[in-house]
Amino acid sequence: MTEEKTWTAFTVEKKDNVAQVTLIGPSKGNAQGPDFWRELPEIFADLDADPEVRAVVLAGSGKHFTFGLDLPAMSGDFGAVLADKAQAGPRTTFHEMIKRMQKSINAVADCRKPVIAAVQGWCIGGGVDLISAADIRYASADAKFSIREVKVAIVADMGSFARLPAIIGDGHLRELALTGKDIDAAYAEKIGLVNSVHDDAEAVLAAAHATAAEIAANPPLVVHGIKDVLDHSRSAAVDDSLRYVAAWNAAFLPSQDITEAITAVFEKRPPEFKGQ
Repeated sequence: MTEEKTWTAFTVEKKDNVAQVTLIGPSKGNAQGPDFWRELPEIFADLDADPEVRAVVLAGSGKHFTFGLDLPAMSGDFGAVLADKAQAGPRTTFHEMIKRMQKSINAVADCRKPVIAAVQGWCIGGGVDLISAADIRYASADAKFSIREVKVAIVADMGSFARLPAIIGDGHLRELALTGKDIDAAYAEKIGLVNSVHDDAEAVLAAAHATAAEIAANPPLVVHGIKDVLDHSRSAAVDDSLRYVAAWNAAFLPSQDITEAITAVFEKRPPEFKGQ
């Protein structure tokens, strides 16, 4: 593959009508910091507009897909709204930030080119938001998944709650979201979060590329049409869910518990939540 434009949080390579978008950090575990949220919609807009690209493989570099939201790197964006008695101004700014971040994940879901996610190692929080926006998900045997936002006093607002009911069903989603528990690849396959499980990172990436090649060999306008028709029946519900959770978090996310969660991350200790 030949690499084109240089990005900070990703690499993008194209070969034989298939693009591979790889998370590269720069934070540990490919955590989703400011560069991730800024670059992701640009990358997928470019891929959507590129007539030579007919399918996209989404992968993570190193041992893990992504650790999810980079709390230390993003803590400054939370600062104003977490201040005591935050007024309408900071809350409005925070609401707009949530919507911008949602648009980043939406760019993956809205891309007319089918997206196949290849997951190895950890896929946490925002990582689950990201793969829920893909069309097809594969995992390596060592993959682990967690909708962990509840553990850091956040209501997940980047798309998991909007998209996963159609993928894994309401009951499984509620269990994962309310507990923040970790699940392995075998359980993820059992509940339908991933289509299939493969031996290791190399095998799961190969499987994703094999599927991408099959898709790329089909008539592209028909592939676009299939995605459009399949997305049509749920797009209004997804949009409504994203708007609601953005407003909910702007109103209710500021709390002593989230401040405690962020402080605990920096101090590398378990948080102590008090419901305040």
